[in-house]
Amino acid sequence: MCGTSFSPLFTLSFGSMGRGYIVEDAVEGYLSKLCEQQPGPVTGLLIGQSSTQRDFVIMATRTPQREESMAAAGSSVDKEWVTEHARQVSRMLPGGLSVLGVFIITDTDAKDTLTTLRQLVFAVENLISLEHLWVPADDDVTDCVTLHVNPKTRKTICRTFDVKDPKSMAKPADWKYQSGVCSSWSMMSCCLNVDMLVPLPTRAGPENMDTSLNEGLKVWAHHIQSGACLIDGKKLPEDTELTGGQKRNVRQTYTAQLLVTPDDLRSPDVVQQCGGSVSVRGVIHSRAYIHSNKPKARLAEKLLKRDVVSTVATRVQMLLEELQVSEEESNGSRKHKQQTEQFCLPRRIFCPVKVSGPVCVCDYQFSDEGQSEVTERLKEMLDIDAAEEDLDTRQETPSEIIKEDVAAEPTVETHEALEPKRNNYVGVAMATAAALLATAASMLYLNDV
Repeated sequence: MCGTSFSPLFTLSFGSMGRGYIVEDAVEGYLSKLCEQQPGPVTGLLIGQSSTQRDFVIMATRTPQREESMAAAGSSVDKEWVTEHARQVSRMLPGGLSVLGVFIITDTDAKDTLTTLRQLVFAVENLISLEHLWVPADDDVTDCVTLHVNPKTRKTICRTFDVKDPKSMAKPADWKYQSGVCSSWSMMSCCLNVDMLVPLPTRAGPENMDTSLNEGLKVWAHHIQSGACLIDGKKLPEDTELTGGQKRNVRQTYTAQLLVTPDDLRSPDVVQQCGGSVSVRGVIHSRAYIHSNKPKARLAEKLLKRDVVSTVATRVQMLLEELQVSEEESNGSRKHKQQTEQFCLPRRIFCPVKVSGPVCVCDYQFSDEGQSEVTERLKEMLDIDAAEEDLDTRQETPSEIIKEDVAAEPTVETHEALEPKRNNYVGVAMATAAALLATAASMLYLNDV
């Protein structure tokens, strides 16, 4: 992200009692460059991977400027804007990468800044965790990092907070720069066929529909988490080291298979009254990056399964958000709907983080978007200067609407008088949603019953 020369930062250390952070040296260059660009406070996110022994920070990205609030903001920090940026960035991170914490560049007093950082890191974690559909594991790291950089002195103070403890106090942490932090990380990938059906309530208001979809996705996520994972065709013991017998500092690539017991084998058929259903179908590409510090098969499986759940849930949510905006812009003018409607879910596109080795971030491209829009989002959200030829579009092919399936269905009139802003977004979902995901196709079917 920053290839120019820079003035190095120096870190204040408060002893070795806290967590240790191994940081890609390009992050130091990026933060130094930000120190020189703007006089006011600059906030941003720290991205990487946690482990029980230490954490790895491979990139940082500043919070995009919010034009309408720049004049009024002054020296204050827009917490709502920072947390929304974190939510969007979290969706763009494949398995193994997450938002580890926040940074701020300001010459404000360190004590006042610490209060701001504490509020930010808790708000960021709370918002991101709302989108997580998996059950937290006992070995999940709950410490998040905060970094304060003084742009004048270049002094850097690193502290952590346990975000699962509302009363958590700041703890000192070691912050050390190093080159090639993730150059030898392993990657595990898989393709998974998704076929999910979520019933919707008879009278689906906006909140009811969102709740039903979320609950349906949680049930499906539980099936994924309890499924068996084969790595290169073998079921490995949980404590098996992935790098065992491999050369040091050589990146490995693994292919995984997830074996999930079909729903009908797990529970008896249940008859319930509903007003429609959402059907998500297709094939997705999932991947996870695993640090090179003696990773275990258990970690690789956990990260991959979480990526599977996250990428499906993200696409469904993105489509619903698009439908909501579309219906609001049309002022609910669509009065006639077919019993079955199909919508393409966005396909997943990967982009390498060049300065950090082989690790990639991702974005989701709708069928009416070009690759230039993907590169623009990468720049805005992650501050990555990517060219269209840098994008990996091979993993998932665009979906296609199967018109004959829709044409065979008669049209019906929407009967419900729903809330004006989200009316037809709900009305659309009342008819059945089937989302065919990429590689095969990416769609959302909407059906009435």
